[in-house]
Parts: sequence; structure tokens; C-alpha cells
Amino acid sequence: MSRPALLVIDDDPEVLRAIARDLRRAYRGRYRVLEAASGGEGLDTLRELKRRGGSAALLLADQRMPEMTGVEFLREAAGVYSDAKRALLTAYADTEAAIQAINAAHIHYYLQKPWDPPEEKLFPVVSELLEEWESRFRPAFEGVRIVGHRWSPEAHRIRDFLARNQVPYRWLDIEDNPESAALLAATGLEGAALPLVLFPDGEPLAGAGLAQVAQRIGLHTRAEQPFYALVIVGAGPAGLGAAVYAASEGVRTLLIEEQAPGGQAGQSSRIENYLGLPAGVSGGELARRAVAQARKFGVEILTPQSVVGLRVEGPVRSVVLSDGTEVGCHSLLVATGVSYRKLDVPGVDGLVGAGVYYGAALTEAQASAGGDVYLVGGGNSAGQAAMYLSTFAAHVTLLVRGPDLAATMSHYLIEQLRATPNIAVRPHTEVAAAEGAGHLERLVLRDNRTAQTECVPAAGLFILIGAQPRTGWLEGVVVRDAHGFLPTGADLSPEGKRLRGWPLERDPFLLETGVPGIFAAGDVRKGSMKRVASGVGEGAMAVSFVHQYLAEL
Repeated sequence: MSRPALLVIDDDPEVLRAIARDLRRAYRGRYRVLEAASGGEGLDTLRELKRRGGSAALLLADQRMPEMTGVEFLREAAGVYSDAKRALLTAYADTEAAIQAINAAHIHYYLQKPWDPPEEKLFPVVSELLEEWESRFRPAFEGVRIVGHRWSPEAHRIRDFLARNQVPYRWLDIEDNPESAALLAATGLEGAALPLVLFPDGEPLAGAGLAQVAQRIGLHTRAEQPFYALVIVGAGPAGLGAAVYAASEGVRTLLIEEQAPGGQAGQSSRIENYLGLPAGVSGGELARRAVAQARKFGVEILTPQSVVGLRVEGPVRSVVLSDGTEVGCHSLLVATGVSYRKLDVPGVDGLVGAGVYYGAALTEAQASAGGDVYLVGGGNSAGQAAMYLSTFAAHVTLLVRGPDLAATMSHYLIEQLRATPNIAVRPHTEVAAAEGAGHLERLVLRDNRTAQTECVPAAGLFILIGAQPRTGWLEGVVVRDAHGFLPTGADLSPEGKRLRGWPLERDPFLLETGVPGIFAAGDVRKGSMKRVASGVGEGAMAVSFVHQYLAEL
């Protein structure tokens, strides 16, 4: 963390050098001393320091400067760093003006020239001011900062993207956080499009898109090589499991992820039935560990990057990326998982990102404090999200179309929900409409047995329903079932007949699709278990078939 700054402003070069020299001699171990030759230059220095997330402890300005007096500078500087101590450097004749400035401009102290010896006339005063400042100082956050509106879908997407990619950030609500206005003023971007993203180097990015943010935080979106032994599409549990096992065995592997490593499991607040972790682990932490393990073995990871097409030419399989580039490989593992199904009811589409969220959206949990939130879904993801949200929201309600949760949720989660007093389960209930001006305010709920409706206030709606496989990019190349899932192995020929068009003498391997060398694992595969452990297991198993296939080549 950078040292807080002491800023000295004087238009006389000799005076400026002298006082800066004395301050460095006494305080250089704990503070850095910055110099400016005018009030305007001093304000520019402060604004740059603010952009970079630095701290200012003391502002010491000479009173008699052309264009801007010391008092005028200190008054304006208070709008940039309101908590910095402000002191005026004066001549004997300016004493009366200094005293008036203390009352009118809220200046904390004044020092007279000359200040020799500094041990008697400078350091005691400065030390006292700094001690008082340190007693209230809270170090500035030095990571990514986001300034935006609470109900901005664009701001939500950036926050969610950073959180899921394990990038620390600080959120500054333009309406509730006074620091946001000072930060915008410091950047000179008061009228710029929000959200505004500021990076540790102080450079702002207004109206940022995810690709720009990803590039600035150091994520890779382009492959380093044109060809790999194995390309894995999807970095959920299956994709990460396959990447770790393949790379650890010397297979040159590229992992491509459209959003963030972890998949749907990465959004889970607590996974408690994963083998070997009796205390449970968050999906984000499990994904973080898996990514670190994969990189340790040399896996190359592209994110955010999406695959939009596939070409098969002899032994080469080429994935087409959204930026128009292609990456070739000998073997391909499809581990794209599934996405939540859209809730097709009036009002929902217009409020996505502004109170309505697909998935757990853990970044919005604290914002729901004290409110009533609703979740649509009866699976483990919905149960885990409900438990997490219950620590913030006043009340959490699970809306379930069926009579109960027994058929869709693990028993341990059902018991936890029952034991949590501010969680309720409403069976036979569906969302009929979502309403609100600019953000979600109300929900219309319908009993699917009686058709009776009820309007309830809502601080948030989290949708965790359905399982839609993300396989549209495989259409016309790889066999899919009627729902878009990928049949593999024996499921390709359920009646025992040989798969039409299969070019090899052997039958497809257990996790091999209708195209040799293209495998499927995890939730995207027809008949999969839809559990984290089974996804990891299938990913590891797929690597053994990849080895056999590569040996055939």
C-alpha cells in the first residue's frame, strides 16, 4: 500500500525546496512529500492522487501566491480530500488573514516563516496534525473501483463479472456514497456515461464493456497458439476437472470460458456435500482453487471468450470464437453446462439487472438488506442461494411450482431451510408479473391450483429454474437430442444399431459424441447427474478417453 502524501505548495522555488527537504527528513519513513509551484498545480496533483486511490494526510500552502492564494487553494482542496489536514504558511504580516481563514475556510493551523529551527517551529505542529489525522485514517482501497447507479444493469454486469472472476473491487453508489462525487470530479468525468470503472493505475474507463474491463485487469481473450492437443469449452466443474487432469499428464490444453470459471456451481454460496470438505466451500472458492491448480500445470485460460461455431476437417477440429478467430485442436471437450431458463412473464425482461437476476447474483445480497426477496426454483442452487440471502434480507421466499422440494433438492438443504426462521417455501406458486419504475418494486404471484393472484412488495427476484444446454454453436455438426443435450457413447444408438455416419470401426467411447474426438462432460451431456462431484468426475474420465483417441491418431 502506498504511503499517504504530504503536499507542499509555494511559488518560491527556494522556499518550496527547503520546506519539502525538512518534511522528508522527519517523515519520509511514513509519508511521501509531494511538491507544487502553484495552487492550480497542487489541485491537479491532488486529483491525480485521488484517481490512483492514494491518500493525502497534510496540505501545506503558502498564502501569498499569484492567481490563487493559499486560502483559496485549501478551500478547493477540501472538496477533493475533505479529511486531509490543512495548514497555511504565512509571513508575519499575514497573521490576521490566517486567523480569519481558520474560522472561515476551516483551516486547521497556520505556520509562520521562517520556521527555523524546524525541530521547534515546524515538526511539533506537523506531528500533532498527523497524529490526529492518523487516528481517523482508514486506508484507501487500491483495487478496482466502480462508480454507478444502484439499479444499473450495466453496473451489475461488471460487478458480477469481477466477483465471479475473483477480482476485488469497491462499489461506489452515485446516489448514496459522497466519495463517488469527489471521485468523478477528480477525474473530470462528471458528465460521462456510467458506470465508471477506475483501475489501480488511476486510469478511468467510462461506459465500460466486459471485454474492455477484462483486458485491463489482465485476463486473456486470445489464444497464444494456433493449435492444441485438447480444447475445452466451458470452465465449470467438468471443464476445470478435465483441464487439471489433462495438463498434469502433459496434454497441451486450452480452456475457453464465456463468463467466469466455476459455471453455475461457481455462484453457489455454500456447497456442503462435496467429498473431503465437511465444513463446505463456496462455489467461488472452489473455482478459485481449481483455476490456480489448472494454471499450475500450464493450462491456458481464455475468459471472457465465447465459441460461436465448429468446423471438422479430417483429424482437425476448429472452434470459431466470437471475435472471428479460430483455434484448432486434435480433441475437443464440450463442458458448457446449462443456463437458467428465462422467466417469460410480463415485466421481467425490462427489470433484469435492476432487481431481477438470473442465478444467485451474490453481489446483490447486501443490497437486499432489510427487504423481502423471492427466489424461483426448487433445486440445490436455489436452496443455497436462499440460505445466503437469508443472512441479509428480512425475509426470503422460495416459489415452487410443485407441492414441495423433496423431488428436486438435497435433504440436507431442505432441513437447513426449515430451520431458518426468515425463509419460507410457497408451493404451487408462480410469478405472474414483475412491476416497478426503473427497478423491481412488486411481484404478482399466482397459485397454480386456484389461479388466485396476490401482489407483494419485493426488493429482489432471483431466478434459478430450468436447464438449457448451451450447444447452439454445435448445430449441424454434433448430434444433439430434442432439448439440445449431447448424447454420448451408448446413448447415440439406443436400439443397438450402429450410429449412421460414424467413421471408425470401434464404437464411440463412453463420453464421446457423434463425432470422433469430440467429447462431452458435465451438465451438457444427456443423462448426466447435475452435481458438482459428478461433473468433476466426468471431466477427469473424459481425459482418459482423450488419451486413447490421441493414441489412435
